[in-house]
Amino acid sequence: MPVVVVESPAKAKTINKYLGQDYTVLASYGHVRDLPAKDGSVDPEHGFEMTWEVGADSKKHIKAIADALAKDNNLILATDPDREGEAISWHLEETLRKRRAIKKDTPVSRVVFNAITKSAVTEAMQNPREVDTPLVDAYLARRALDYLVGFNLSPVLWRKLPGARSAGRVQSVCLRLIVERETEIEAFTAREYWSVTAELETPRGQLYQARLVSLGGKKLDRYDIPNQTEAELAVQAITSRDLSVLSVEAKPASRNPSAPFMTSTLQQEASRKFGMGARQTMSAAQRLYEAGYITYMRTDGIDMAPEAVAAARDEIKSRYGAEYVPAAPRVYKNKAKNAQEAHECIRPTDMSVDAGQLARLEADQRKLYDLIWKRTLACQMEGARLERTAVEIGSADGQVGLRATGQVVLFDGFLKVYEEGRDDVLSEEDDEGRLPQMSEGEAATKQAVTPDQHFTQPPPRYTEASLVKRMEELGIGRPSTYASIVTTIQEREYVRKEKNRLIPEDKGRIVTIFLVNFFRKYVGYEFTANLEEELDEISAGDLDYKEVLARFWRDFSAAIAETSELRISEVLDKLDAALAPQLYPEREDGSDPRACPVCGTGKLHLKTSRTGGFVGCSNYPECRYTRPIGGGEENSGDRVLGEVDGEEISLRSGRFGPYVQRGEASEDNKKPPRASLPKGWSADAMDLEKALMLLELPRIVGQHPEDGQPISANFGRFGPYLMHQKPDEAKPVYANLKNPDDVFEIGMNRAVELLAEKRANPGRGRSAAAKPLRELGEHPEKGGALNVMDGRYGPYVKWDKVNATLPKDVDPAAITLEQAVALVNEKAAKGKTKRKTTRKKA
Repeated sequence: MPVVVVESPAKAKTINKYLGQDYTVLASYGHVRDLPAKDGSVDPEHGFEMTWEVGADSKKHIKAIADALAKDNNLILATDPDREGEAISWHLEETLRKRRAIKKDTPVSRVVFNAITKSAVTEAMQNPREVDTPLVDAYLARRALDYLVGFNLSPVLWRKLPGARSAGRVQSVCLRLIVERETEIEAFTAREYWSVTAELETPRGQLYQARLVSLGGKKLDRYDIPNQTEAELAVQAITSRDLSVLSVEAKPASRNPSAPFMTSTLQQEASRKFGMGARQTMSAAQRLYEAGYITYMRTDGIDMAPEAVAAARDEIKSRYGAEYVPAAPRVYKNKAKNAQEAHECIRPTDMSVDAGQLARLEADQRKLYDLIWKRTLACQMEGARLERTAVEIGSADGQVGLRATGQVVLFDGFLKVYEEGRDDVLSEEDDEGRLPQMSEGEAATKQAVTPDQHFTQPPPRYTEASLVKRMEELGIGRPSTYASIVTTIQEREYVRKEKNRLIPEDKGRIVTIFLVNFFRKYVGYEFTANLEEELDEISAGDLDYKEVLARFWRDFSAAIAETSELRISEVLDKLDAALAPQLYPEREDGSDPRACPVCGTGKLHLKTSRTGGFVGCSNYPECRYTRPIGGGEENSGDRVLGEVDGEEISLRSGRFGPYVQRGEASEDNKKPPRASLPKGWSADAMDLEKALMLLELPRIVGQHPEDGQPISANFGRFGPYLMHQKPDEAKPVYANLKNPDDVFEIGMNRAVELLAEKRANPGRGRSAAAKPLRELGEHPEKGGALNVMDGRYGPYVKWDKVNATLPKDVDPAAITLEQAVALVNEKAAKGKTKRKTTRKKA
């Protein structure tokens, strides 16, 4: 039995059903090898040689394939039909050859199919080929580029910008788009303008609306009525004149359907219509593909196989009638060069199956299938036929002119099945309704004339859909990468999503400004797009991938070297200057924008912390004024909540988020009481009562009934908790609370119960057995194991006698050896400095 290897067990199950018992179908579970996250995995000094490592989870899958080959000496690689799929086949073949599971006489073939249907799989098996070397070369180039950028640029960020997590070849360019859009929004100044609308009546008593388009014989532009006074004059001009219909013009119009889906348009439409994120969309599409319901979901192609077109036309005729089928099939041509190796569009594998027949699917899969099915049928349907009517209304003296517009759908065509969603902007015709019958010369009786105030709006923040669309327009990234890129910048906490809109965090702004100032070329839109084109040329066999890598590395390594000697203070000065217009806008009173609004003598300057950037006073710690970088003082949200015993209780914005404070800093009281707002507490909802509750923490719940020692409740780094220490215990016991409100409400019985549970099951903490969360390997310079440990105060890296706490924004499951080395080296250096200082004092 030939051994067929695919990526996923779901795909293996479906294909095994079609091939039968004559084949052994196994899954590789995705990529089996990757570049180790350490220095030297790509070696520019030796022809960009790459060191690959089989993942721990992949070893058992490789063994299963090798064992199967020992029984049948025939290997068929049937991974996905794109660059990544070709790379997985190449990795599998290389790995199995190293294990000697593939012998000299072992036939190895590569088959591809665009849909997992019996006919597609059977046809693919009859047309095997070898692994496509140019496609593999394009994968190798992309993987090497991403490694060289990420592995060399990320450490620069860690050292120069505390709190920054990583940079990426495409990820950083995507982040730049979001940050620049936010800057546009903040710099936007709204402009007032007015419009005037009249409600008119025909001689037959039918009502309709018309808007003012000319006044005083002059055609009105958007801003020609700038204020209420001018608007009221315009209203008076209309009300003081008799109006009549000057002309009625009806024109035929048509609308044609959109092209079938490719990856980017599917992600955009799923976001618009269902609010689905890019990753959620691709996950649902993957499951539909593996189950055999749709064609391959990672494609730049919009063309459709002739047999699929014929099937769609037959289904349209059967369901909706012959009048909905155009005389000739609609043909859609790919716009992209080398469109992901000429894949077909995303479409159902069986046009006769609608979503109602797939009731057993999960909700997101069913919604997505319905979307794909409707779009596919609609793209082969007749266009919609409309009639658009424009009626000009005016006064006899020509001083006032109004226009009424409307449209009628004469034949719905493809609109019967599907209409594409829109991102943000609606055209004027979108709200047009049907107009009553009118004829030239008849009277237009005024029922009401209404002025409306408007303000220009800033450009909208990106949604995942509009961001993917913009990336596609710029040629940045590819279908297989859009979802992961958009997800990564959110996981790195560079961007947050609110109401489906992407908003940059301060950390994301700082990283972007740093890269734009010190690595401008490498976050340039044109440069990134040109590199994508070169990768396409490599996949077409027209360019040598090592030449592309060499050219890139020559300039990039020089740019990295130039930043190695930069001090953090130099970086902050440069970023402070670059952000000055945004950070220090001119004040209405003409005072120095950099003057501290609290102490008056200090100067404001950009600073960084683990959570990102903020603006702080140069007189710190005497003056503790801070505010976020995203806007001026008026946007900081600071306010006085009330007064107690002659001291103001205020809400303030700090580098680690909002907090409440009692009193002001002074010579006698350098550190006034303050408390951070717990997670989930809104600054907008803060009042004096809540602030006093926070400032009075820790709260004593009561004395423990067994030993009389106090039980206290408070907020800590990891959330709300209880604390109690018995007289015979060396250290207190901490028990986590689920709800922040429990800190103020939990009673004695429940507190005693939770502490007893914690003592019975200590779990995390230094009293538990110290087992590594992850083993990272040896210190490359000094030897000794580097492990990620779980401690009482959170995860930390352990090396020799050095314990380095992981920054809050570093994921212990994702930390690399390079990051760990940087952390322990920094901790060790601080330890030496501290010991030297102690000796000098002694």
